[in-house]
Amino acid sequence: MVFANVTGSPESLGASPEAWTGRGAYRGGVPLSVIGMIGVSPPKDDSTVHVIEGGLSRQFLEDFAKAHDEAGFDLVLVGYTSTSADGWSVATHAASVTESLGYLIAHRPGFVAPTLAARKAATFDQLSGGRFALHIIAGASDKDNQRDGDYLPKADRYARAGEYIDVMRRTWTSPEPFDHEGPYYRFGNVRADVQPLQQPSPPIFFGGSSDEALEMGAQRCDVYAIYAEPRAAVDERFADFRRRAAAYGRTPRFSISVRPILGDTEGEAWDRAHRIFGGIEAAGTDKLTVARSHRGKPYDRGGERMLSYAAASDVHDERLWLKIAEATGAPGNTSCLVGTPEQVAESILRYYRLGIPAGGGVSDVGYVLIRGFDPFNDAVDFGRELIPRIKAGVAETDATSGESEAAADSGKAAVAAAD
Repeated sequence: MVFANVTGSPESLGASPEAWTGRGAYRGGVPLSVIGMIGVSPPKDDSTVHVIEGGLSRQFLEDFAKAHDEAGFDLVLVGYTSTSADGWSVATHAASVTESLGYLIAHRPGFVAPTLAARKAATFDQLSGGRFALHIIAGASDKDNQRDGDYLPKADRYARAGEYIDVMRRTWTSPEPFDHEGPYYRFGNVRADVQPLQQPSPPIFFGGSSDEALEMGAQRCDVYAIYAEPRAAVDERFADFRRRAAAYGRTPRFSISVRPILGDTEGEAWDRAHRIFGGIEAAGTDKLTVARSHRGKPYDRGGERMLSYAAASDVHDERLWLKIAEATGAPGNTSCLVGTPEQVAESILRYYRLGIPAGGGVSDVGYVLIRGFDPFNDAVDFGRELIPRIKAGVAETDATSGESEAAADSGKAAVAAAD
């Protein structure tokens, strides 16, 4: 199945880039796609912060991907670092052993020409049956980029990413060969014999907090991905990005990433959360050591904001727990929702409702990324306990919101008739 945020085939949905924002309409019948994250080697314990490091186990990768597919995830993120296994190869193999699971491949512009990346993406999209999305990362860490030979400053990396996306999209859609000459790339007589199955293009995600990141994403990307923060702050960030995207005539979607920690009771969930925190503290991993060196000097701008929330309180909005984010310097997805499956599902739904227009209608929060600290077992548990509750809650929310929208339209019609 191809990605689409409404029911229908690619041909019936038209050519708007904003149409290609997720497969949630097909799995569970609701316009919210649930994303997981796969790693390539078994985790060392049940307090795992990152899953894209270590070696490569083909059997574990296959089992992990199948577990997400069977659990009802719509997509999985395939992460990227300068030392990890190649994400394109990982996703290609995982797709070959799964039936419905989509793959959100993290891709760092600058190391592969955008024309070649466009053909790689189109090839994957065709061979997987439309199970592809792309996450553009410019890289929060200069050192990680430099390990692969990229010494551009971060602001320039975002500028290059913008040009990169422009060339990719044109390669996907141009009916005729074209030339391109820009600040970072020069190409002549570009054409591609393979186009994506998803027309006009697969969805492009991005994340970032700097003005350079936000302007690049507002102008060119389909989905803005952020980590879970206190709801009032998230609401402000959504509103700001909507304004930025509107300046370019675009209507974005959003993705929220969070780490659920579940228990049969709320007390059991908090006990588990504290055990996980203790395991992370005791592990003394390289990531934790680096994070501790960043206390007072956050990992990046997003980490700075997250640590400011953690300094104010460990817990926000009933169950948003930031203790692990504080301990690790917030390098990535480390904000947690702690509680029973019902409680955590309701908290996720409150983020979803932030995207509903004032007059009612469908939320522009099209994705939620959930992953646990016991990666494999949590994925199975989320499929049993959390994903069905999220999907049911979205369906109920949309039904209520649709009634509100219809009532508002009816009221407007009555006023117009009276005039």
